Amino acid sequence: MCGRYAASRRPEDLVGLFGVEKWEPEETLASDWNVAPTKDVYAVLERPLKGPEAEAAGPRPVRQLRALKWGLVPSWAKSPEGGPKMINARAETVHEKPSYRRPFASRRCILPADGYYEWVTGSGERQLEEKGKRKRPRKQPYFVTPVDGSVMAMAGLYEFWRDRTLPDEHPRAWWVTCTVITTEAEREPFAGGGVGAGGEGPGSLADIHPRMPLVLTEDRWDSWLDPARTDPEDLRPLLAPPPAGLLRAYPVATGVSDVRNNGPELLTELEAPEEGTLF
Repeated sequence: MCGRYAASRRPEDLVGLFGVEKWEPEETLASDWNVAPTKDVYAVLERPLKGPEAEAAGPRPVRQLRALKWGLVPSWAKSPEGGPKMINARAETVHEKPSYRRPFASRRCILPADGYYEWVTGSGERQLEEKGKRKRPRKQPYFVTPVDGSVMAMAGLYEFWRDRTLPDEHPRAWWVTCTVITTEAEREPFAGGGVGAGGEGPGSLADIHPRMPLVLTEDRWDSWLDPARTDPEDLRPLLAPPPAGLLRAYPVATGVSDVRNNGPELLTELEAPEEGTLF
């Protein structure tokens, strides 16, 4: 699952990294260390330009950096209310689910991130819960990020939804929304054993959560973004998980659990899980 992530990179950096040809400065987003569903997020995508710009670019797809709303609203939905529930799409079924099969065929994107958060209920907390001494166990958040500090390129889909209650010229008449594709979490043990001081904590990504975002290595970016590739059977090999060992995880302060908290301090690595949240 991917229910929260961090995205602090400047648009200028993303433009250069992903070879973006077009982005609108008015769509610039502030750095966000606690991205939650329904927020606007950066997406890299390819599609032909429209309006006066189309005359110069022609019909070819142009790589763009766009600001989209996280939580996909299918084009056929009667309202956008279901968007917050559609922040993730499973790689195993994305080609056949009614909400995702059309965007999978022609509206794929990359969602850049510093990394993502997942929460683990510590063993001590689980024991208290089982004994009825704690109704809501305290969970330890972990931040999962590329080992080399690079941008995490999460595979995503985007979709257009028309609000029929508004006139065509209204700025909110069209919604452009997105979802993160997830895959089975990596079971390969972390280098050096468990996370945290003395090897305490989860031993692999799968120990933190059974799902993880589908991370695209650079050699897959062009194929994933190419809107000319529309055959699901041709696209499905791109859904293979990345090689093991590209990501690491570390415990962070529980302040990230409150979406009102937002700042680079949320990514500060703890030497060990916080007291009371040991794995």
